[in-house]
Amino acid sequence: MSAYPDPGHPLDDPVGTALRGPHARFAERRGRVLRYASEVAPWVALPPDPGPADWADVAALTGPGGDVTITAFREPPPADWEITFHADGVQLVDAGVAAAPLPEAVRLGPADVPEMLDLVARTRPGPFEPRTVELGTYLGVRRDGVLVAMAGERMRPPGWSEISAVCTDESVRGQGLGGGLVRAVAHEIRRRGETPFLHAAAANTGAVRLYEALGFELRRRVEFLAALVPPGPAVPAPDGRPVGQVTAVR
Repeated sequence: MSAYPDPGHPLDDPVGTALRGPHARFAERRGRVLRYASEVAPWVALPPDPGPADWADVAALTGPGGDVTITAFREPPPADWEITFHADGVQLVDAGVAAAPLPEAVRLGPADVPEMLDLVARTRPGPFEPRTVELGTYLGVRRDGVLVAMAGERMRPPGWSEISAVCTDESVRGQGLGGGLVRAVAHEIRRRGETPFLHAAAANTGAVRLYEALGFELRRRVEFLAALVPPGPAVPAPDGRPVGQVTAVR
């Protein structure tokens, strides 16, 4: 039996199915737990029935005091883990998005990361790390040489790709750049034969309305959770591996 049972649908566990598939090169594994390399993304994939050993593996992968972000979970973390964020969300899928290139958009890459991190700090669209740009296509718009809007791809379960990091600087809001970039990224995803999807906070009703107007529809409701690994010594692996040792997924 596989250590990673397949969910009923790739989007039921997008982190796990991405890390076992198109994003395997970014994966770290310990026992039944998978996570993105920390400089790429903070997301962790748990098995559907996590027990104490699985949470110990999460702690060992992340390190004492480290931050863990989970987008598909059925059980809360152990009582001694500090929950730092817990919110309701929605998962939306392409139901007829009018995907099209945005003429003024430019491709962004590793050389643009300082600008991208600065825009993320100003707009706070969600987690974005120094190597997040490697997860897929990122497009941006510059005005007077300054990056003022961007959107790109994050998790990529087989056959799907998540549009994420959709953000616009306050100085250009209301000009349609966010919607234009979402359509442009959707165009790139469709060209590969994949289907766009995205996540949003349920409380962010303005963003949800925008995505629905663009042609996305609700697939399911989700919960987002972030928690801190308790401080102190990491729990050694049952098989005696040194603390912190991980296995790359091939």
